[in-house]
This record gives sequence, C-alpha cells and structure tokens, in this order.
Amino acid sequence: MNKLFYGDNLDVLREHIAGESVDLVYLDPPFNSNTNYNILFIDLASVERAEQA
Repeated sequence: MNKLFYGDNLDVLREHIAGESVDLVYLDPPFNSNTNYNILFIDLASVERAEQA
C-alpha cells in the first residue's frame, strides 16, 4: 500500500501487483508509441539545428 512504481504500466501490473486486485487503470495517450518519455533535459539548440537540416 502507498507505493509508487516507475516504469511501464503493463510490466508493473504483471510483475508487482497481485492478480485480480486492480479494478481500474486509467492511462493517458499515447499508447504503445515506443517513445522514450524519460528525457529530463534537452539541448534545444541541437534540436533546432536538426530541424533546419
């Protein structure tokens, strides 16, 4: 109780949550995008250069 899990929701549910103990899971899109959203810092200058190329 009162635990925060960091990671893929489906993996956490499969590996750390007892079966039939979850009634509802609410997720915001995007779904299954294979994108890494763990970027904390980004070099905006390099992004702008890449967009101009």
